[in-house]
Amino acid sequence: MTNCQDIMTQSPACCLADDQVYTSAQRMQNENVGALPVVENYGTKKLIGIVTDRDLAIRVVGASRDATATLVGDVMTPNPVVCHPADDLDTTLLVMASHQIRRIPVVDEKGQVLGIIAQADIAIRLDNHDKVGQMVGQISQPDLVSTR
Repeated sequence: MTNCQDIMTQSPACCLADDQVYTSAQRMQNENVGALPVVENYGTKKLIGIVTDRDLAIRVVGASRDATATLVGDVMTPNPVVCHPADDLDTTLLVMASHQIRRIPVVDEKGQVLGIIAQADIAIRLDNHDKVGQMVGQISQPDLVSTR
């Protein structure tokens, strides 16, 4: 049985709700990632939200907002769906598919960010091409309501 901790990216780059969107976009670019967990502070790393490149495109650029005047907290998704290190990966993939999310933060029992699982982590680290293809297909189904 594969657990979330087996394929997660450990200690992902994070940001704060008070960060400028512009700064977080630069961090995404520098880290080559499409999402940043939003934490309460860097000391506790308690998860309070997630901001994705899609959030920035739709909620900032698409809404003609100023990226230097808009804060991450204004465009992030609060209380994101999460998993835990010991969770079964198959179950987590089903959760990702049912919520149509491409990334899921991995947190401990206190809500502290330990890692993140993205589609790329699954594709690279999971040695099951059928499962990867099925997961990508399920997550990528059109959903006019979702911004993920």
